[in-house]
Amino acid sequence: MNFHSDSGYLPLKPIIHSWIDSLIARKDLMLDKIRKEDSPVNIHSLDPFVENIQTYQCVFQKYKLKHKIYFARKANKCISFAQQAFKCGQGVDTASFNELEQCLAAGIPASVLILTAAVKNRKLLELAVQSQVTIVLDNLDEYFLLKEIVEEKQKNTAVVIRLSGFTLNEKQLHSRFGFSLVQAQNLIEEIHLDAGLLRYSGLHFHLNGYAVDERVAAIEQSIRLIDQLDAMGIGTESLDIGGGFLVNYLKEGEQWAAFHQELKLAVLGQRTPLTYLNDSLGIVKSEMGIQGEPSVYPYFNSNNKALFLERILKSHSELFHQPIHELIQQRNLELRIEPGRSLVDQAGVTVATVLFRKADSAGNFLVGIEMNRSQLRSSSADFLVDPIHLPLKSGNQHEDPCFGFLVGAYCLEQELILKRRVKFDKFPEVGDLILFPNTAGYMMHFFESEAHRFNLAANLFFDQSEGSLIKDG
Repeated sequence: MNFHSDSGYLPLKPIIHSWIDSLIARKDLMLDKIRKEDSPVNIHSLDPFVENIQTYQCVFQKYKLKHKIYFARKANKCISFAQQAFKCGQGVDTASFNELEQCLAAGIPASVLILTAAVKNRKLLELAVQSQVTIVLDNLDEYFLLKEIVEEKQKNTAVVIRLSGFTLNEKQLHSRFGFSLVQAQNLIEEIHLDAGLLRYSGLHFHLNGYAVDERVAAIEQSIRLIDQLDAMGIGTESLDIGGGFLVNYLKEGEQWAAFHQELKLAVLGQRTPLTYLNDSLGIVKSEMGIQGEPSVYPYFNSNNKALFLERILKSHSELFHQPIHELIQQRNLELRIEPGRSLVDQAGVTVATVLFRKADSAGNFLVGIEMNRSQLRSSSADFLVDPIHLPLKSGNQHEDPCFGFLVGAYCLEQELILKRRVKFDKFPEVGDLILFPNTAGYMMHFFESEAHRFNLAANLFFDQSEGSLIKDG
């Protein structure tokens, strides 16, 4: 194979925040930290995080809505982001004992924390009750256990009830989480009549996917329940519509569309493969042709972050015959959201060093880097964003760009860091840096593993004013 042929490459150029440009200019700083901490390193900045909070706040203020933004810590484990959310007057969504304990130890008040963990054992619930953290209830077993704990500790505890089973166009929106609307009403009535240490304070839902009409339907049906409860003398303080706000990673929609079109042709064998061994990224090929779409995150989308929130709020409710934002405002509800990925959009990069170059048995050009695929992985079949090659030397004999695949450290044939063929600015040399932009949201932490006893990547923050990299926390 000709390493310099671009026939199997289509660009997917990333959006790059200005702090990343400043970091790229400091290769010496990154190299020094990699020597001390080992490759790879995760490098963050708080500036985009604050900017993202402010864009959501602007939408809430535009529609005069009481609100609270809870940063979903599961998207990124750095405590600095949770601390910054509190400094900005917002909250933190915690999903485990360690997340909650660390937030409390870092001085974040319990009043701005919420516990949404999918599985809540006694140890976790005891910590939440003792600390007076609001708890999102998902099932009856959690409820019964929580009742025991509050009686033992004699602590008043606020609970939010997670809803499920919404319908749209007479079809149910499936979820494994939460109570049906009927179950929720019965439970809330029981809590109210019991008049014990548990106090119902609000409703919560989190929908899979990114459909505006599904969010609108869920809000409508939640508000209908709120009105029913109000008629029984049961007040609701908040409605939490969860997270799942889209992020746009790419500069050009045309590149995203072209990649999808050409990937299908490659799977059909009608063009040069774009991925290693022509991986379909989830497309199914059969005698009838191809079916389905790639199982990947929508890395380019124009309906992202605060724009997505505003579309929901501006949508017209067919059930109530008025805009969604008016429904919320008229009931004096605090509208809560739990963004994770979209709050750390542009707030982090992952940097690794080149260790070897070789061809595999099929002639594919492989560049081995000192990291493993768990350190750049989410539920998406591939991270469809161009990495940035940072050569350390200039003026070598291999100045022309070349194309190949990034492979990692696990002893597996399928140990691809990226399945897509990528571009290197010039023939990569041992010691060069590969920078993966915009990885703070899920990519660097959600699936990271210490298999082979590899160390987890160090988490650093870039201080532009001091020109330094400091450890998280």
